[in-house]
Amino acid sequence: MPSLSIANNYAASIVSPQTICNYTLYPSYCQTVLANQNGTTFDYCNISIRKSLSQSRNFLNLVYSYYKGFSSFSQITVRALEDCQFLSELNFEYLSNTYDVIEKSSNVLTTSQVEDFHTFLSATLTNQQTCLDSLETSTSDPRVKNDLYSSLYNDMKLNSVSLALFKEAWVPENKNSTSSENHTSQSNFQNQVRAIYDSSKGNGRKLLQTMDDNESIVVKDIVVVSKDGSGNFTTINDAIDAAPNNTVASDGYFIIFITEGVYQEYVSIAKNKKFLMLIGDGINQTIITGDHNVVDGFTTFNSATFAVVAQGFVAVNITFRNTAGPSKHQAVAVRNGADMSTFYSCSFEGYQDTLYTHSLRQFYRECDIYGTVDFIFGNAAVVFQSCNFYPRLPMSQQFNAITAQGRSDPNQNTGISIQNGIIKADNDLAPMVSSVKTYLGRPWKEYSRTVYMECFMDNLIAPEGWHEWNGDFALNTSYYAEYNNMGPGSNTQNRVTWLGYHVINANDALNFTVSTFLDGDFWLPQTSVPFQDEEEEEEEGEEEEEEGRMRMRKRRRRKRRVG
Repeated sequence: MPSLSIANNYAASIVSPQTICNYTLYPSYCQTVLANQNGTTFDYCNISIRKSLSQSRNFLNLVYSYYKGFSSFSQITVRALEDCQFLSELNFEYLSNTYDVIEKSSNVLTTSQVEDFHTFLSATLTNQQTCLDSLETSTSDPRVKNDLYSSLYNDMKLNSVSLALFKEAWVPENKNSTSSENHTSQSNFQNQVRAIYDSSKGNGRKLLQTMDDNESIVVKDIVVVSKDGSGNFTTINDAIDAAPNNTVASDGYFIIFITEGVYQEYVSIAKNKKFLMLIGDGINQTIITGDHNVVDGFTTFNSATFAVVAQGFVAVNITFRNTAGPSKHQAVAVRNGADMSTFYSCSFEGYQDTLYTHSLRQFYRECDIYGTVDFIFGNAAVVFQSCNFYPRLPMSQQFNAITAQGRSDPNQNTGISIQNGIIKADNDLAPMVSSVKTYLGRPWKEYSRTVYMECFMDNLIAPEGWHEWNGDFALNTSYYAEYNNMGPGSNTQNRVTWLGYHVINANDALNFTVSTFLDGDFWLPQTSVPFQDEEEEEEEGEEEEEEGRMRMRKRRRRKRRVG
């Protein structure tokens, strides 16, 4: 990948702290962070990230100190502390990795490093916000809440400054993406995995296989999970435990085939189980199910039936289900905080908070998502492509919101992009669409960002399209956009009039495609999961969109080997 010696022309020039701090959300606080310093934007960025790293260590130690005395706390307090400990350990790793590289960079980073570190610093703020949410909504011990909250508040300001300075130093104002032709087709991918599966079953032993064809998945090893004992394991967790630690991309995937059956397991894939690929026998054939929820004493974060934070994760042909039901409120089927993760031909079933797209970069293709209130939420950079969205019948007096995006800082590279989707009422809601309001989304956090592009919206979508969270909160700072959608629910004539709502053109839509928004053309090809790289629908008419349409015709699909 090309190197980026200076992302912005002035980044290597001497500038005063007062000047550079004006680019942050907290100029006065930023000046205290950079007090008595004199340097370049690069220098200030390094100073701030170093201080963020130091503070993350201090906060983690504070959490450890409380967690040691967990026996004196209520169960819900302990679970909130568990969330904060888990997330703080991730933050320390993200900040360590970022600082170690940029401190030695001599102001030269590759494009992929800039993308990675921007993503990590964005996730650091997301993790802190999640810890805060767990403390605010779940903790019954005010001493723990107040002490951690005070520390968190200052640390979040510091990390916001670090993120802003990194963006100012390193991230180009206009990201350029490139693309060429050819992606793996659906049938080719399915045939590949079926052939690998069939060849692995002969004598029940693990198979080591490497495929050199550019259209193939590179495989490190294969195991089979079967409830009847005919495979290598009878539980999914045992198979994951057997996977190697810290695999690199070039080693290929550790594939776990999960045969037909209902698996009542709570699965949590740790960060060291990288490049796992879980393949089931199909939606509603291989089912992973649980019923944890907030009413029964779990935090939203740890209510997930299935959770993953391991880089490079792929899931195919699996149903993930939370059966708690609408009366149990927040009950997560899948929580995904795995960077460069992919779900293909999967189903996510729940009611409130079904799919928690928590953080980092994620891609979903040809999936079904069912739910009621905020059933897709979180603060990842995520693209849903050719997916089906099925709002269900909520409880009395409730309305449906498909998304609740959680971007809390304008410099985070996060948001929800829904492309070529279909939105239709589930069977229980279909007879009631005239009496139940369904909205495209509402702003969970101040800079919430969600875009619908070229989707079919059935008549269940309310004419105003979007719903407020609480009064006028985030209505002007959020970014909600629609582009070239169709169907009876897609008419934008009576949409909300918030400053944060937009009907966008083709050029703007390009910012939310796989290549530009996820840098996906550099990591998705190794999965062999099909994806559309850029918009393909082209409107005829308005002269101002011609440039965008020309770019779309030239930048269709690409397949690049990643190794």
